[in-house]
Amino acid sequence: MDSIEHRVVVLGAGYAGLTAAARLARRVDTALVGVTLVNARDEFVQRPRLHQVATGQELAPLPLTGFLAGTAVDLVIGTAHDIDTTARTVTVDTAEGRREIAYDTLVYALGSRVDTTSVPGIGEHAHVLEPSTAAALAEATTGTLVVCGGGLTGIEAATEFAESRPGLTVRLVSRGEPGAHLSPAAKEHVDAAFTRLGVDVVSGAAVTEITERALLLDDGTTVDFDVCVWAGGFTVPELAAEAGLTVDRAGRAIVDDRLRSVSHPGIHVIGDAAALAGTWGDSLAYGCRSGGFQGPYIADALAKAISGGRPEPFTFRHIHQCVSLGRKDAVIQFVHASDESPRNAVLRGRVAVWYKDLVLGSAVFMFGGPGPGPYLPHRRVRPAGAMEEA
Repeated sequence: MDSIEHRVVVLGAGYAGLTAAARLARRVDTALVGVTLVNARDEFVQRPRLHQVATGQELAPLPLTGFLAGTAVDLVIGTAHDIDTTARTVTVDTAEGRREIAYDTLVYALGSRVDTTSVPGIGEHAHVLEPSTAAALAEATTGTLVVCGGGLTGIEAATEFAESRPGLTVRLVSRGEPGAHLSPAAKEHVDAAFTRLGVDVVSGAAVTEITERALLLDDGTTVDFDVCVWAGGFTVPELAAEAGLTVDRAGRAIVDDRLRSVSHPGIHVIGDAAALAGTWGDSLAYGCRSGGFQGPYIADALAKAISGGRPEPFTFRHIHQCVSLGRKDAVIQFVHASDESPRNAVLRGRVAVWYKDLVLGSAVFMFGGPGPGPYLPHRRVRPAGAMEEA
């Protein structure tokens, strides 16, 4: 007979969802609380390293089963495509067919993806930084490669290609000045890296269309290319909106200070898919930095709520932005915790490379355990009746 009294389903195994599922399974009595993790891939994707993957660098595989070893998490490889908030079920397409997974509490952690709809021609004529990009770009060793987008993703992609593919002419096209949000010292270092690596920066005009071999800009000029990489922004899956959750204009589910959907408190939304208001504005910036802290928080919050307690509000303090400039250079921009504005403190060069590798390596290492934050491994909580949702 099934002894499960409370079923928690986590959608998405990124920086937020993977940590949430693994840590929760270590916090609860899994004979009574079931934890199911649903993800489209059977490997963890290090999104901050996708610019390395795109240039053909081989990274060690990170199977999800390795992170979940020793836990009772039920891993389901498949794509969630429907959430019935009344019946409390998720419909998932797997290799074996379609199945419905029931939940008492849902953790929605489907993250974000590159927005390929904002400009005509992206889908037809540009590549994006995804795990499948490496094969498509393997032969891009000569000619002109253009990177669209002057944010951190675009900066990292342009410098990575310029360093690893010296036969390429690399152009970075951006509406604004790349790195303009950084402190003067960090911006100066980024500009010096562009010069050293031969990256040609074209700024001050937005891309309005991408054709087979050229970018059309809003100032009437064109930029020719042989290969185009789009790094112009992110969007989120439509599943939250389709399920009836209250979302913002970007489609991110609006959550309260305990990361619960404001319209469906039985659904917790974490990572890029969540719009969490704070001193930073209506929502946190996209990025693994927030998800890596929201995952452990929601695991502890659910363990407390399931056992009859009331979780404390989520707090977040971001301290840095890590920017790779190829494999031999980087810049670390330290930021004010209140609004993420840049401080004058920066790290540059080899020490910044070491710092970023340490940050990313530590994150992966922690996924093999309970994740960051205070943790009491001996406490296996049990359900204590109806879980508070309001």
